[in-house]
Amino acid sequence: MFVYRILKPVISLLISVIMLFTTPAPSKFGLPVKKDGNSVDMSKFDLTWSDEFDGGTIDPKKWGYEWWVTERKGGYWHEDMARVEDGNLIISADYLSEPLENRYYEKYKDSIDFAEYKPGYYSAIVTTRGKFEQCYGYFECRCILPAGTGLWSAFWMMGEGVYNVDGSGDDGTEVDIFESMYYKDHWWGGDAVIGGIYYDGYGADKKGDTIGKIFIENDPYSEYNTYGLEWSKDAYIYYINGIEVGRISTGGVSDNPEYLLLSVEIAGDNGIADADRHGTGKITHTPEKNWPVEFKIDYVRCYQYKDLLD
Repeated sequence: MFVYRILKPVISLLISVIMLFTTPAPSKFGLPVKKDGNSVDMSKFDLTWSDEFDGGTIDPKKWGYEWWVTERKGGYWHEDMARVEDGNLIISADYLSEPLENRYYEKYKDSIDFAEYKPGYYSAIVTTRGKFEQCYGYFECRCILPAGTGLWSAFWMMGEGVYNVDGSGDDGTEVDIFESMYYKDHWWGGDAVIGGIYYDGYGADKKGDTIGKIFIENDPYSEYNTYGLEWSKDAYIYYINGIEVGRISTGGVSDNPEYLLLSVEIAGDNGIADADRHGTGKITHTPEKNWPVEFKIDYVRCYQYKDLLD
């Protein structure tokens, strides 16, 4: 770690020089690309929904857990891994040698997707499904990303139309406002997130697009940043700290309401964390010494275009 502290500034400076003088270099070496754009124009929006997480518990009128229960990729989702503390929603990830209580057995035991809780890595998801959804507007969260390999946090949107296979995203699109896949690159100064969309279900017909890997200037694993999405009738426009970093309109823009999700997922399959998924690296407790890993969300705010509220 001593060598890391000495070399990190040098490595970061070298990467900056490469990006400054060699435009194609970031793509060639798989480095994040910084994208500059316009500031989000908040004057055209009114606040419609928010959670500042100022209470002592997660508000059940705003958030639920039953989007996908028990086993999820390389770990397990359980509501006990989410809490409100010091004005933040905190989603923890950790290895548990004793399974947590299964509160969904009777309700979902006959579902093909249902699995028993076992020893393994646990995290959580919270969602506004059935409680709040909106079509178009601006959606933003302020958060600190979880500092660990083999996992990723996400702020995203879903609607039931995502599963319709009709060659279009007009009826519903999974919109990943950000996913934090790249902690394994943090050592080299590669602090970045990715954003993108999926539509036409999750089988052979699945389609999607991405804004690419976006560089964040400060340390997103110890400092708050805001991640936002403007969803207009023409495009999904992505923002970090209020500055546009990319836009997508591939397949058409959804014209159906969607709900919000905040989650931490473990790379792997069948509840076993043994994969490098989308660039996460394999999960390990070393050399990181910050377990349990925590995804800290200061607030979530949703706005609507004023002319759509009139």
